[in-house]
Amino acid sequence: MSNKLRIIGGDWRSRCISFIDTPGLRPTPARVRETVFNWLRNDIIGSRCLDLYAGSGALGFEAASREAKSVVQVENNSLACKALKDNASTLAATQIKMVQADVLQYLSGAAQEFDVVFIDPPFAMDLVVQTCLLLETKDWLSKHAKIYVETESTLTLTGMPENWRLLKSKVAGEVGYHLFERMG
Repeated sequence: MSNKLRIIGGDWRSRCISFIDTPGLRPTPARVRETVFNWLRNDIIGSRCLDLYAGSGALGFEAASREAKSVVQVENNSLACKALKDNASTLAATQIKMVQADVLQYLSGAAQEFDVVFIDPPFAMDLVVQTCLLLETKDWLSKHAKIYVETESTLTLTGMPENWRLLKSKVAGEVGYHLFERMG
């Protein structure tokens, strides 16, 4: 594995994690991660985070590095899961739990409440809205959860849960990224 990315803040700042080279896996760029974690700076410490479509693990490891209480990473690719587990072991990241599963099936199972959720599915697979609706309807979210959604920049987010308020939205190249807050 020659693919590496650097954690940009917190306890593991400047430490590198490795990820596999596989179609559809594109780690959140450092400048986007920096912006997102600036948006979430008051929400991460002590939070319970869910990293869906974890891929490289960039968002989940960044949250753990910034003192999230716990992070559950959900990824269906077995090689990506192995890389996530290896990175957690290297960093002694005991607050990170890895779940190898299809995200939609996982969200259809027994729910637990999360304060911050990261959603970064492969592009052009039409997974964002159905993932968000499952989070809402299956009770995965705390009352005022923050939900980060990363999409292709051309995607229009229609059909999102009605009780979610868009707080921030930006575009960087081909990536659109959005922060929502659940309104109870």
